[in-house]
Amino acid sequence: MFELTNHFPHDLFYDARAPFLSLYQATERAGREKQSNAVVFRNMLKDLDRKLREGYPHVKADELVKPLRAIAEDRHFWRTIPESIAVFAAEGRCVVYQLERPVKSMSIVSERPFISPLIRVFQSADDYQLLGLTKDTFRLYQGNRYGLKEITLPEDIPKTKEEVVGDEKKESHLDQVSLSGGNAAYFGQGGRKDEMDKDTEKFFRYVDRYVTDHHSHKTRLPLMLVSVNEHHGLYHKVSSNAYLMEEGIKSDINSLELGELTKRAWNIVEPVYLEKTKKAVDAFETARAHGKGSSHLEEIALALTENRLARLLIEDGRHVAGHIDELTGEVSGARTEERQAGDILGDLTELAFRRHIALIVLPKERMPVTTGAAGIFR
Repeated sequence: MFELTNHFPHDLFYDARAPFLSLYQATERAGREKQSNAVVFRNMLKDLDRKLREGYPHVKADELVKPLRAIAEDRHFWRTIPESIAVFAAEGRCVVYQLERPVKSMSIVSERPFISPLIRVFQSADDYQLLGLTKDTFRLYQGNRYGLKEITLPEDIPKTKEEVVGDEKKESHLDQVSLSGGNAAYFGQGGRKDEMDKDTEKFFRYVDRYVTDHHSHKTRLPLMLVSVNEHHGLYHKVSSNAYLMEEGIKSDINSLELGELTKRAWNIVEPVYLEKTKKAVDAFETARAHGKGSSHLEEIALALTENRLARLLIEDGRHVAGHIDELTGEVSGARTEERQAGDILGDLTELAFRRHIALIVLPKERMPVTTGAAGIFR
């Protein structure tokens, strides 16, 4: 009835027809409050159902809402709840993102999916990916300062060395040499260890190609290697991944609890994150000093619609009520309490994402401005 996914943007956002249901829920993860998550979801679902019937009376509301009702009744889903969830439904399809960072709870029925909060999650400057590698298997994770979560890989791709190189191993070729006295001696040519080393290298090359093509090139996130010390040199030697970090964790991925892994990874990523944000802020300040940058939302929106926006910095979690006309760039405000009135920063975020403009989401304390957005112009 519904699909759990880590893939962003999902095909549903482009393939399905309106109306779209978008639901974001901040959750409780401990104590009695955790038991209320499903109840809160049901109440939000009732509100979503009402909005759907009022705004789209010709649509078969029950069919559209059916997958969300399945989520509400799925006990296992609510037992393993993350920091927050984002749910999208259209034409009977439904996808769910389990997020390891907080979002503002809201439910929206609209002509297109309301994905700006999700963009902020996936474009945050503190995100990274982590490759857990052994000589026989690999796993992939995505994390940030809030936590770390394993990425579910497609079922039809090889995930083990045996699947990549095959389970047939060469037998060492033996030559029999006659010695005096009629005895025979056997000498191995090639060698089992050489063969195993070649298989490991072949497997590492496959992992590198897969992660680079299907993840790093798409996400452009730093990639950290977690493996025993002896594997770091070989993997770096065969890797062509420009996002692979020099520093990694030299431990067996299977020996680390998730909490310890998250802590050690963030200790390595944090300095990279701080340097990345500093460069982004410095670039904005330089651009602003030369008349090529602005914190005024109206100026940024106009530059965006005129294809003059080169980079956008957005404050994480900030909302400014109002709308942007994506054709003219005109900004119209609204009262903050009118949740359905929209979000100017959300519009900026989504428009920039759709137009492939460099987008960085920063926490409030690292933003160089107080308006919630900073734009660098071409």
